[in-house]
Amino acid sequence: MSRRSRFRAGARYFTRGIDVEGQVGNYNESEQIVITENSSKTAFVQTRGSIPLFWAEVNNLRYIPDMQVMERPDAIPALRLHLEEQVALYGSQSLVNLVNSKGHEQQVKEAYERNVKTVALPSVQYHHFDFHKECRHMRWDRISILIDQLEPELEEKGFFHVTAAGGVQKWQLGVVRTNCMDNLDRTNVVQSALAKWSLNRQLRELGVLSDGETVDQHEPFMVLFRNMWADHADAISKAYSGTGALKTDFTRTGKRTRLGALRDGTNSAMRYLKNNYFDGPRQDAFDLFTGAWVPRGPSSAYALFFDPRPLHTRAMPYIMSFAIFMILAGLTLPRSSDYSLQYYFVFWILIATATWAYIRAHGVEYVSWPRLRRLDEVIYYNGPGFRSRKAPKAPTYLQVASSAAQRGRLTSARPYHLDEVELGTNKRTE
Repeated sequence: MSRRSRFRAGARYFTRGIDVEGQVGNYNESEQIVITENSSKTAFVQTRGSIPLFWAEVNNLRYIPDMQVMERPDAIPALRLHLEEQVALYGSQSLVNLVNSKGHEQQVKEAYERNVKTVALPSVQYHHFDFHKECRHMRWDRISILIDQLEPELEEKGFFHVTAAGGVQKWQLGVVRTNCMDNLDRTNVVQSALAKWSLNRQLRELGVLSDGETVDQHEPFMVLFRNMWADHADAISKAYSGTGALKTDFTRTGKRTRLGALRDGTNSAMRYLKNNYFDGPRQDAFDLFTGAWVPRGPSSAYALFFDPRPLHTRAMPYIMSFAIFMILAGLTLPRSSDYSLQYYFVFWILIATATWAYIRAHGVEYVSWPRLRRLDEVIYYNGPGFRSRKAPKAPTYLQVASSAAQRGRLTSARPYHLDEVELGTNKRTE
């Protein structure tokens, strides 16, 4: 059973990291409950959540978005709030970070480690496990290395046990908080391995398994167990990324397969399309239904229908599509004369190439961004920190609108500032 937090809820690339109140994206509490025929119960709780930093991956139509780590002065207080809340709710914390030590994910890993060391809470232990490095070449059995590292802390935290009569025999004294970049695929694999480790002890506590006996010796049961955790992974992944989880072939069968890797490739392609071209309205729905954005009057809906981009920016995809259509028409339609089509093809190929180059250079402008709670401060952030590519310059229409809003004026380029007037944070001036 998983319970997803309503705070900082949303789609994959729009709710990364932490906010000033200590809430993180894609936060889920997962509880594995075992009930016997005589109604004795045990439960084992784990948590997952986005890396508690101010960071983002900024979509720009490329397959790998721009990595951005923002070194804000409120980063340490926000992390402290988050960890103190976790300790108050669950007890001691074992933070398991599964991101890569090098490459695209290195900067966010190092920033997380620095901040955890700065906060230095005594009831919080940090562990890094480079999942892709340790389990490369489909050697996912090497997750046992991580389990061995965590075993003393897992034994100390234990699990919850209540008898049929209602007497509490054991309390769970802490949880493992796992994260990767999305808190989906690598996290799912590790959480299912931790759940199996705990399940052996839960069943022994209930008298279902004898000493030395393990659930792996009961294959029909393990099929059910693995599929339960794989379905659990798919449900969380669909809510956050729009597709089923990756790597579920290992969760379902206990081994990595080439067919599973092919299925992962298909899901990755679908994630790219949805996250770049379709997730904006989905994020708006999250913000509306969770109360993160509250309509304040008829003008609040204006931002949903108004596109502030200049005409030439909006026209580029249509021009490129028309150019491709003309090229295909020249190749397929019957010719009415012997006139050479060489210049015809050169012209339309140049048009298609030029428009594609423009779209690629201004990719941020063509991503489906949320409109109710815009992310301009993240997209165009130019403060201290790290960014894998140079941050795009805020378009002129945004700069003009921002200046007008500061003066208390409204512009047609920035209609969502109407909301500020209705809330009373800005005054309408003639």
